[in-house]
Amino acid sequence: MADIQTVPSYKEELKTLINNLENSLPVEALQTFNADAENLAKTHTDVLKLRVGDIAPKFILPNAQANIISSEELLQQGKIVLTFYRGTWCPYCNLALSSYQQILEQIHEAGAQLVAISPMTPDNSLNMQQINKLQFEVLSDIGSTVAKQFTTVFRNADKPVDAMRDLGYDFDGFYGDNDRELPVPAVFIIDQNSTIIFAQAESGDYRERVEPQAILDALQ
Repeated sequence: MADIQTVPSYKEELKTLINNLENSLPVEALQTFNADAENLAKTHTDVLKLRVGDIAPKFILPNAQANIISSEELLQQGKIVLTFYRGTWCPYCNLALSSYQQILEQIHEAGAQLVAISPMTPDNSLNMQQINKLQFEVLSDIGSTVAKQFTTVFRNADKPVDAMRDLGYDFDGFYGDNDRELPVPAVFIIDQNSTIIFAQAESGDYRERVEPQAILDALQ
């Protein structure tokens, strides 16, 4: 297992991201997004649907190349580190997945593999994978059927969607439906016998994410 000093800190990298957003986004847009995150923290305080000791449900989903991926086949190869994220348009998701990419070798050394799931279409999942140079499976869960079994799923509010549109982002264009449903970001580790050995979501506030070190500690 790598020394703790080699493991990225999401919270530290978040400071840089926030500073960059403050310098690049219009004030009103940033205020809208921050208010949305703060509201989600208040309204979603207990988000996990599954806990440590529960049996993880099986799933079959397309990856970024539209190939079908089965959780049963993945578990034959080792444990699964499963993370749910919102989409490629979310800078906090990009940061979190990039930080997990940095510990991918340590995850493999611990006998596990990393899998990320979002409601985006395979094409947009591929875009996420390529932009962030991700070397792990990025699966497409249109309709959040799988996500709803693991974490809370909610309808994205109109104000942040409108703010995204004003910035040139078509929110609905990233997804295969018009439900505007998003998962609360969460991380689970599934043992080869399908038992969940780690389940964590920092908050309904999507700016907060599970630290890479917490994942590595759970894999020890």
